Amino acid sequence: MEANSGLTTQEVAQILNISKNTVYELIKRGELPSYRVGRKVRIDAIDIEEYKNKSRTNAKHATNTVAKNESSVVSQVGPKNFLPVSNYNSDFIICGQDILLDVLTRHLEQHADGLQALRCYIGSYNGLVELYRGNVNIATAHLWDSDTGVYNIPYVRRILPGVHCVIVHLVCRMQGFYVAKGNPKNITTWKDLTRPDVLMINRERGCGVRVLIDEQLCKQGIHWQSINGYESEDLSHLAVASTVARGDADVAVGNEKAALQVQNIEFIPLQKERYDLIIKKDDINKPPFQAILEILNSKEFQEELRGIGGYDLSDTGKIVAET
Repeated sequence: MEANSGLTTQEVAQILNISKNTVYELIKRGELPSYRVGRKVRIDAIDIEEYKNKSRTNAKHATNTVAKNESSVVSQVGPKNFLPVSNYNSDFIICGQDILLDVLTRHLEQHADGLQALRCYIGSYNGLVELYRGNVNIATAHLWDSDTGVYNIPYVRRILPGVHCVIVHLVCRMQGFYVAKGNPKNITTWKDLTRPDVLMINRERGCGVRVLIDEQLCKQGIHWQSINGYESEDLSHLAVASTVARGDADVAVGNEKAALQVQNIEFIPLQKERYDLIIKKDDINKPPFQAILEILNSKEFQEELRGIGGYDLSDTGKIVAET
């Protein structure tokens, strides 16, 4: 290998034994220098070696950074780290945490009118805020409004006032309780969370699951202070499911797909949710956004999601609302 040869992000991911999305995060944070050849990102081998050498001199920091990105699909890039989109060298940024967005970005990279997209792993509420601020190109959301029983549309109108948006449906997912195998504490309703023998692990503020939890508690007149563990938070479906599987909590809330990935977990279905993609109307006719709409409606993309499982694809790719 030549010291100055340009490597693709996939090749770098293989060299460092990390995911391609983590490579993009290292580039975005300025930890790994890169350059573009047309639409493609390239990294020089000499810069990879320099990154590895820096990591050796600060092993503890590097371990924590990579472990956070690799063990949890919710590596947080908070608002304090954002710059306006124009300062990202025209990077195309999609907010959201679901693995289907990994599939989408890969298809987008391969599309004739596509490009290399970066992922921002923040929750639904914060993703809409960053779309409003102009810091990202696309947000995704699964935010339930208890007053109307409608997902996402009320939040888009509130969080992006005066901004016309197009809401495109991605998938439906089932949300429910994660409990230990056999459901030994017989947890089946929201009221069960208030029992003194039940310990909960919660999700972080701003994510769609947390909004669902808080909306349901409010609707049913349940005070959060009556729930053991309400103030204990973790940052992903898999993380809270794992906490229940280890016996460190009795119950958590998340989607069915994650429950299938964790041993010794039983899933108690509660509510089907809509997971949607939000695009500013001013952008909808631009080539990469049109490419995304084409991908969402393609047989190849939908078949890949069916292979993953846990998704209802009945309305995938349909425009469900404009604000």
